[in-house]
Amino acid sequence: MNIGLDGKTLVVTGGTLGLGETICRLAAASGAASIAFVGRNADRGAGVAKAIESLNCPAHFIRAELGEPDAPAAVMTEAIAKLGRVDCLVNAAALTDRASLLDGTLADWDRLFAVNARAPFFLMQAAAADMKARRAPGSIVNILSVNAHCGAPELAIYSATKGALSTLTRNAANAHLADRIRVNGINMGWVATPSENVMQGKILGNGDDWERKAASGLPLKRLLTMDEVAQFTLFLLSDASGLMTGTLTDLEQTVFGAPGRGIGW
Repeated sequence: MNIGLDGKTLVVTGGTLGLGETICRLAAASGAASIAFVGRNADRGAGVAKAIESLNCPAHFIRAELGEPDAPAAVMTEAIAKLGRVDCLVNAAALTDRASLLDGTLADWDRLFAVNARAPFFLMQAAAADMKARRAPGSIVNILSVNAHCGAPELAIYSATKGALSTLTRNAANAHLADRIRVNGINMGWVATPSENVMQGKILGNGDDWERKAASGLPLKRLLTMDEVAQFTLFLLSDASGLMTGTLTDLEQTVFGAPGRGIGW
């Protein structure tokens, strides 16, 4: 089975760190024609661009704050200008700030929804418009979360943003079936991303060995890896996934709905 991205152009948000960066590197190694990736840190952006280009794949870093209302449209305008077209879009950027029903604020709500739901919507809008204008097929993958099913108490607003993006994923997939624009989502489980390391180790005070302690309580005694999520993302982007669209795949070591199974993180 060939899950390469030969000749395809990609736009990846959150591409300067963690999962987004992993997706960019794997896409470059899998034959992508060119990649535009979005992030907030110019120094990291330059480093990732160099790494991508070392794999013989042209790269373009776009610095943007996706929480700003005009950012998604500006990002896609710049990406299309640099790449010539957009064949694939990956919405990997997200905020994971904690906020429960009792302590969540208006500021929390606006900040999380702006980055996690509003920005992906308008990025998808611009990508789909480019694909339709060219009458060309395309593929979009939204990085969601298993917390969209319910979520831990302290992730109330975050979980709501992922629930919103889940519905938008299926809505967009249904709306653009005839346009050959496929839209799929990955309900990602617990991954030790750089951001999660900071959240767990420093902000929540769980120490440097938080991952080992967390893994000990899981069925497979380890967390999901960024590489595993990236590989599945590339499968959904590639022609190997065929007609798949509107899917929301739980990528986690549990079967939701089974007796005693839930989301405990």
